[in-house]
Amino acid sequence: MDPHLLRTYVTVVRLASFSAAARTLGYTQSAVSQHIAALEQDLGTPLLTRRPVAPTRAGERLLDHAGPLLLRLDAARAEVLALAGAPDEGLTLAAAPTALTPRTLRALPPTGVTLRVVDRAAVPEAVATGAARLGLVDGLAAPTDPLRIPDVAPLTTRGTGEEPVCVLLPAGHPLTRRAGLRLGDLADARWLDAPGAGLPLDQLRTATGGTGFRPALRYGGTDVRTLIALAAAGHGLAVLPRSAASASDARGADGTVAVPLVAPRVVHRTELLHAGALRGAAAAFAARLDVTRS
Repeated sequence: MDPHLLRTYVTVVRLASFSAAARTLGYTQSAVSQHIAALEQDLGTPLLTRRPVAPTRAGERLLDHAGPLLLRLDAARAEVLALAGAPDEGLTLAAAPTALTPRTLRALPPTGVTLRVVDRAAVPEAVATGAARLGLVDGLAAPTDPLRIPDVAPLTTRGTGEEPVCVLLPAGHPLTRRAGLRLGDLADARWLDAPGAGLPLDQLRTATGGTGFRPALRYGGTDVRTLIALAAAGHGLAVLPRSAASASDARGADGTVAVPLVAPRVVHRTELLHAGALRGAAAAFAARLDVTRS
């Protein structure tokens, strides 16, 4: 199966348009149509309906395989080019916002750093494709347990730290006087769904082994301060690592109160991702973090 044809197919499906895919890929619309026809001939089945442009049942199954296949090819190309080229003097780091703990920020080199704050789901892909030399991901885990990282490419993961987590409440909430909270008792509360800025609700469900944690409001950004402001306005609760919730240490000075989560016994874990051997600025950054291999 020709990866060029597969990439054209994925682009057509994503944009739901042959003409838009042609503009994006720099092809003529006729060339895009020829790519799709060649792929359908190779597989012996229609992959797309034309009006509207949408995948057939067979096309949907191909799409499930296409993303990981193309990502693996991009990852292989990026790693080979990195081995063939000169060591980078700078450092490009892709990180989830709550993975940028104070300890991590102190370890950054004083110069030559490009920091990309992205949704945690985009971090492994950025590292695999060479868009970032290193990645920082985070999530809820039992103490000393590794995170579950999507298998997008052969990546090395190294634990960089663990810290307690807190439930962020509006200052007037009746539970703010508690010394600690049990997550299972809050399953039916109003929650903020902010996977890019806080700890995702699906991780809370996994931690309690149950259901619930339905979102009252969805926030699609990566700004932790906005998430805190939404909690302060009463739009829902959120779970954050203790360092990210430190703005609430003044017991409501910013309109929120952070109460420690005492059950289940989980921590906020951060891990460093990289492809291939570390060298140059990337190796120096990892050394400053004093990471231990997961």
